[in-house]
Amino acid sequence: MHGPAPGTGVVPSGPAPSDLAEAVRLLRRGAVLVVGDAMLDRYVFGRVERVSPEAPVPVLAVEREVALPGGAGNVVRNLTALSAATAFVSVVGDDQAGSDLTGLIGGQAGVEPWLLVQGGRATTTKTRFVAAGQQILRADHEVVAPIHHRLADRLIRIATDAVAATKVMVLSDYGKGVLAGDTAQRLITAAQAAGRRVVVDPKGGDCARFAGADLILPDVAELAAATGMAVGSAAEIAAAAGALRLAHGFGAVLVLRGEQGATLVAEAAEADLVQHYGADVVELVDPAGAGDALLAVVATGLAAGLALPVAARLGALAAGVAFGKAGIAVVREDELLEMLIPGRVARRKLASRTQAAERVERWRRAGWRVGFLAGARAASRPGLLAEARGWCDRLVIGLPDEEPSGPALAEAPEIDLVVPYGAPGPVELIRLLRPDVLVQDPGRAPETVAGGELLQEWGGTIRRATAEAEPA
Repeated sequence: MHGPAPGTGVVPSGPAPSDLAEAVRLLRRGAVLVVGDAMLDRYVFGRVERVSPEAPVPVLAVEREVALPGGAGNVVRNLTALSAATAFVSVVGDDQAGSDLTGLIGGQAGVEPWLLVQGGRATTTKTRFVAAGQQILRADHEVVAPIHHRLADRLIRIATDAVAATKVMVLSDYGKGVLAGDTAQRLITAAQAAGRRVVVDPKGGDCARFAGADLILPDVAELAAATGMAVGSAAEIAAAAGALRLAHGFGAVLVLRGEQGATLVAEAAEADLVQHYGADVVELVDPAGAGDALLAVVATGLAAGLALPVAARLGALAAGVAFGKAGIAVVREDELLEMLIPGRVARRKLASRTQAAERVERWRRAGWRVGFLAGARAASRPGLLAEARGWCDRLVIGLPDEEPSGPALAEAPEIDLVVPYGAPGPVELIRLLRPDVLVQDPGRAPETVAGGELLQEWGGTIRRATAEAEPA
């Protein structure tokens, strides 16, 4: 669902959009130290036109290759994309991948890199093979054992010196050994002794290693693993985050909730402050990299002097930008500013028939069930949208060309696309989009559902809504 689910209690409090725009521009003033697991992300792009005669696998005709910093290196990429001053301390192997990664990190403007080399260690490398915009295979080379203890001591000494020139220390843990053992705790102690805040992106459910950090950013799965608590609703997420905060003495917990945004739980005078921020996702293209974008914006926001709720709100919007990009992409200042334009999300949901067909095809390739509901009167019935959205992953509303309520309907978080169907009626649009679920208006007789007979061609189903029959 785009934005928060109904009933999650998203808190719109905080600066107005104009003030948030100024907050975005302040991000470039941040100075951040990142310590964590650096990786090399390789992308091999090509086309698949045949199956191998040697085995039932596709043959990728390679057209181009791209290499980018990954892991904690992607956090650095996001920080530099925001023009924040950045220091980076990590470990690579004495191999070609390590040399390539060192060059990529050092080639970024505004970065002070400290990439230590451990002999005999392989640099973590993830190679993704992509055809027609879809990843068909990923191959990993990695060592997850802790780095050598003497190298860990050196890393901590360098980070302790570097933190004095920055405002926030980020610990980006991908479970590849750089922050193993007591290294994370020693870094937290050093940063706080220098009066610097520590922001942590943990890997997995082991959050105890980061006890005492000022802010930790688990996703929902990591929160569940760390607490053993239910995380199925916004209230349950808030309760689990509060328990995690108290268990390990964190100053605050910010939970990435996928497309639904982020939930902040922070210490307050009498009871925990709980706020939910929508990500304003128009279309989920690729979830990869959203956590890094959230982390980078929050960290540089705090380093620039923004209040935590403001930084968290901008971070949720940054995650929303990242969700809408293919691959592990960075988020830039102009993209965050665009997210603040009133009505942006609703306008992106208004699509022509051709645009709708392209989006629905992308959704189908991602494995999502597509629902279709025709008519403004049906879409305005109380409870119908929520009921219809429960039967599918993406909901399309079809409207007559002259229907003026399209922009208003596009504001509804349950709706993913609003498409005109023209004078012939919705049948041809249904034929074009081939929805998995056709939602019937409860105000009409069962035999009058338009396009119902078409669904037999592709195995779709008809669901009759039970929402009350009178329009709102």
